Amino acid sequence: MNNTNLTAYEARKLLKSKEVSSAELTTKALRQITENNEKLNFAISIELDYALKMAESFDKTACKGVELNSIQGLPIAVKDNICTVFSKTTCASRMLKGYVSPYNATVIDKLSDSIITAKLNMDEFAMGSTTETSYFGAVKNPHDIEKSPGGSSGGCAAAVAVTDALMTLGSDTGGSIRLPAAHCGVVGLKPTYGSVSRYGLIAFASSLDQIGPICKSVKDTAMLYDAICGHDKRDLTSIGREYPSALKCLTGNIRGLKIGVPDEYFTSDINEDVKTAIFKTLTTLEKLGAELIPISLKHAQYALSAYYIISSAEASSNLSRFDGVRYGYRRDDNSSIEELFVNSRTEGFGDEVKRRILLGTFVLSEGYYDKYYLKAKQTAQLIKSDFQNAFSAIDVIATPVSFNTAPKLNQKRSPVSVYSEDFCTVSANLCGIPAISVPCGFDKDSMPIGIQFMADSFREDLLLNTAYAVETELNLFQWARRESYVR
Repeated sequence: MNNTNLTAYEARKLLKSKEVSSAELTTKALRQITENNEKLNFAISIELDYALKMAESFDKTACKGVELNSIQGLPIAVKDNICTVFSKTTCASRMLKGYVSPYNATVIDKLSDSIITAKLNMDEFAMGSTTETSYFGAVKNPHDIEKSPGGSSGGCAAAVAVTDALMTLGSDTGGSIRLPAAHCGVVGLKPTYGSVSRYGLIAFASSLDQIGPICKSVKDTAMLYDAICGHDKRDLTSIGREYPSALKCLTGNIRGLKIGVPDEYFTSDINEDVKTAIFKTLTTLEKLGAELIPISLKHAQYALSAYYIISSAEASSNLSRFDGVRYGYRRDDNSSIEELFVNSRTEGFGDEVKRRILLGTFVLSEGYYDKYYLKAKQTAQLIKSDFQNAFSAIDVIATPVSFNTAPKLNQKRSPVSVYSEDFCTVSANLCGIPAISVPCGFDKDSMPIGIQFMADSFREDLLLNTAYAVETELNLFQWARRESYVR
């Protein structure tokens, strides 16, 4: 098998025609993961024996005439906050170092005929925008190892960029799928809240978290979304409805599509290269028959503040279970139960996680709940109303994923400066709507730029087809296939 930068969609065709076996695909993916992980640090654990055993078992079953569905037998890696019984689930934290879950996440059970190759590095407990808060060290961007891959699913995006046929699952609380996808030049989809089960996803902020795919191409993304979406009775926020195939919606025909372009996302803060690439892309879509419509989302300027108050409050509550008693890191030499709690949490959590726990505890405390948390929830409702009003007149909204391309690693930046990376992405989580990042160009340093599309709830078909039109017309994926990623 001599293919380079093979997509999962292409690999599926080869598997169906029996030109390659799952074991061959898996062996090559594992070799690339192992080699590139030494340079990029995107994997926390690589499941060599488990993955090869599963691939060989699949090949024996497939030879008996079992019909291949969309992703059976293909290599997949998952973010290390998604529970698996066959591998550790650490959330990239000392607190859960060595922890093995007693059950699989629902999405893992849905991928039972796919080959799980690795658990991927991330910001600790998914809190960060650069994948530098990991207890296991920072992930490096495949396009420039001195730069960040974005976060918190930076390991997912970096792994996809350098591994044949690999699909990955990340989680997105405020942009954690879309930001690394943009910075690494791949495709990332945050599905509608409730369309993909969160059962087995270790919670950061339960009302905002969503599992979604990061893949090489739009077709790969649609395939993986089709495999994981659907109702789950174990997740009380899961939505019971019909989920038509997203892959079958990829025609590339966007004639008559109404694209809203909000002024609030094109401020003076945006990098000129990013702005140029996005408007060039929108002009291309207009030539294909789409209509560009200026819109206003007047409360979008408050989204970042509302998001960090709400997410930190929920994080404070969710992470209270890590106390050194039931499971997780435990400091042994304590003179009292209170000292056990304090020492275990102080040593088990990193600085960023502790910062958000403190912020969340503060905004939930007596005297400040109404002043901060309640107002943040009310603001989120105003933002949601803005989006619903917009979707009554348009089909999708186009914005940058970030005002800038990937930042350098190890920069001394204030927390507020890092949080601002999420300005363009957090509204989709506050509203529960789907959003996608697709590559649309490069800056003067050849670093990838992503464009974001958002749509009304359960309109992943519109998003993916719009992204497919961008991918097909700009042909940037073909450019990436010819490039040597790791410099």
